[in-house]
Amino acid sequence: MRTYGNPVLPGFHPDPSVCRVGEDYYLVCSSFEYFPGIPLFHSRDLVHWRRIGNVLDRPEQLPLPDGVPASGGIYAPTIRHHDGQFHVITTNVGGGGNFLVTSDRPEGPWSDPVWIDLPGIDPDLAWDDDGTCWVAVAGVGLARVDPATGKVLDGPVPVWSGSGKRDPEGPHLYRVGDWWYLLVAEGGTARGHSVSVARARSPLGPYEPAPENPVLTHSGSREPIQCTGHADLVQAADGSWWTVLLGTRPRGFFPEFHVLGRETFLAPVEWVDGWPRIGPVRERHPAPAAWHPQPADPARDDFDGPALAPYWISPHGRPAGSWSLTERPGRLTLTATGDSLDRPGHTFVGRRQQHHDCRASVRLDPGAGRAGLSVRMDEAHHYDIEVAAGTVSVIARIGPVRQCVAEHPVPTGPVVLAVGIRTTDVRPPTAVRPGEETAGLRAGGPDTLAFSVEGPDGAVRLAELDGRYLSTEVAGGFTGRVIGMYVTEGRAAFDWFEYVPEV
Repeated sequence: MRTYGNPVLPGFHPDPSVCRVGEDYYLVCSSFEYFPGIPLFHSRDLVHWRRIGNVLDRPEQLPLPDGVPASGGIYAPTIRHHDGQFHVITTNVGGGGNFLVTSDRPEGPWSDPVWIDLPGIDPDLAWDDDGTCWVAVAGVGLARVDPATGKVLDGPVPVWSGSGKRDPEGPHLYRVGDWWYLLVAEGGTARGHSVSVARARSPLGPYEPAPENPVLTHSGSREPIQCTGHADLVQAADGSWWTVLLGTRPRGFFPEFHVLGRETFLAPVEWVDGWPRIGPVRERHPAPAAWHPQPADPARDDFDGPALAPYWISPHGRPAGSWSLTERPGRLTLTATGDSLDRPGHTFVGRRQQHHDCRASVRLDPGAGRAGLSVRMDEAHHYDIEVAAGTVSVIARIGPVRQCVAEHPVPTGPVVLAVGIRTTDVRPPTAVRPGEETAGLRAGGPDTLAFSVEGPDGAVRLAELDGRYLSTEVAGGFTGRVIGMYVTEGRAAFDWFEYVPEV
């Protein structure tokens, strides 16, 4: 029997939402403070996904001023297809609230935002048979809305607040047969995360909760996938039912650390006595009937195209004067807009770390500037390797502390910088052999980041840093690691960027 591996979208891809149009599936995720916003994926089998763009790819669609903190911005989008048109509804936390964008084609262009004067986050879209458009928000409140104007016609009316756990959010409303089903996430998005469901004959209720709520949770379990929740249901073309949801893969010794952020997982759904039953979510499951592998992105980006690939993202925005693919053809030229990665407003172009074990490297010509390669969680948690004035430096920013941990001279001209990330082999204290106690303590983190510079005489390893300080458990927030290129002084040209998973 053919099987697939979870997650189906590794790395920082939380709060997934999915819709089907014929035999095609489209999926979106939260993007928080990063621009462009709302990554958009296409699949023919729910397993293999190809990024086809970003829903919010114009600055006027996505105001993210420097005052929007890390993990502010775009929360929990919902994608739906209705009357021949694609709709995405979401919340810009700190940048205007709830809004809706539409497009005739999933590749775009997507419309400018239609703002909706509705409190709450995580908005959902559903239509009744008579064309009534319903928007549910965290809480859970339900409103009747005109999607063309954003006008709230009725509500919001509280309809169901979940099974009693904290933070009922991420609602999704579905019509299945004669019932309306309301799916919600509960318990917070950490280890207590869960999925619960209720049903009613009318969107406004009254709602009857499922007798076995939550219908999915890994809370308190030893499952390698944790924090499972924020699910969205979809019926496949063959009639089977599936759910996409977020989860994490913690590593390291207690309390364990997840560094890739919340990722997108896929799980089968069974209907038992009129209720959906999900999980547990395994690392491998029997595959859907359809099977359509997608080509992988190339490991190296040589910056030869007319535009940046859609997987490149930047915190808070990417001003027109901060980057260029034409100033030096075949290179990405970055110009400093801020003098430190420790504050918003800097020039940074990165991609999500998607594998626990990987290597990223870049060839850059710093000229008279200051530029490098950074592994970033937020402004207060990042590790950097940079070159300026003939010296390569490794810098660690952990909370309030910023320290240069290594330096090495390099000749003038282009230089190759690299970071290798390796999962740490951690054993609990009872499994540590005599004489290994110290090594066991050193191995408490989830991984090790090794920074190196490559010169004419080969690679020189400058520093190894503990990865726990670039984890959600230390940094907080809702995102994951992003590895990218930056300039904090002058300008620099990047010849190529390479990202390679390692086994």
